Amino acid sequence: MDSIDAWVWWLIGAAGLGVALVVTAMPELGMLALGAVAGAVTAGLGGGVVLQVVVFAVVSVALVAVVRPVAARHRAGRPELATGIDALKGKQAVVLERVDGSGGRIKLGGEIWSARSLDSGLTFEVGQEVDVVEIEGATAIVM
Repeated sequence: MDSIDAWVWWLIGAAGLGVALVVTAMPELGMLALGAVAGAVTAGLGGGVVLQVVVFAVVSVALVAVVRPVAARHRAGRPELATGIDALKGKQAVVLERVDGSGGRIKLGGEIWSARSLDSGLTFEVGQEVDVVEIEGATAIVM
């Protein structure tokens, strides 16, 4: 029975790390799997065991050291999605009934809302476009 070449063992290790990556969703395991592939390439090119381990370690550590901070910055830079009433802030609406400091009606996102002006001295007439600055209960505060 022939012994299995070292590069095959490295590929088996890479496959095992790949399976663990899928099961645990830990991206570091994927980086270690790529290090194992680099070890397999080194073994396939005739590198000794020590060189294989060094290549595995260097590639794995380099990937973890470079990719993780980039991924963290990318994850932190994503804007949060506004939902619910927070998504309505900043939207434009059309006045359906005169809006002043005491009340009125607007059409906002296809729905009719009660509204009042942010500044009680401002009045908006039917057909004017207004900006929603806040939602208080079921009332849109506009300007």
